[in-house]
Amino acid sequence: MHNHETVAKALGYAGLIPFVVFSIGAWVPLPLVSYPVDYLVAYAAVILAFMGAIHWGAAMAGPDKLRTRYFIASVIPALVAWSTLLMPQPVALVVLLAGFVSLYAFDRANSQLQDFPDWYVPMRLRLTTVVAVCLAVALTSLQKSMP
Repeated sequence: MHNHETVAKALGYAGLIPFVVFSIGAWVPLPLVSYPVDYLVAYAAVILAFMGAIHWGAAMAGPDKLRTRYFIASVIPALVAWSTLLMPQPVALVVLLAGFVSLYAFDRANSQLQDFPDWYVPMRLRLTTVVAVCLAVALTSLQKSMP
């Protein structure tokens, strides 16, 4: 494994820690964590925007015929993510979950065109799966408190 691959994977998997901690915090009180679902929504929004920005880089480096497509694909996740900060928690969690799954589907469908390394899409599947489960766990915690 090349060093850049190792670093990217380590950072990607370490990025799951807040998802896991805050989704657990939605069910179990954690020290120093007052509003775990709010923190989860905010963190998920930041990460979704970050993941979309990968396509900005691809647009800058890619062939002219694909640039517009990837510039658009890079901005939509940020706009969706930002909008979730204005939504009620249950809606925000659903929109974020849909955003992560949709972005993964886009990444997978465009991986050859964007010349992603072979390890990227499988890693994205694992990361997206954990993120989706964490968002669903937090959503379920909100359902328990509703009449």
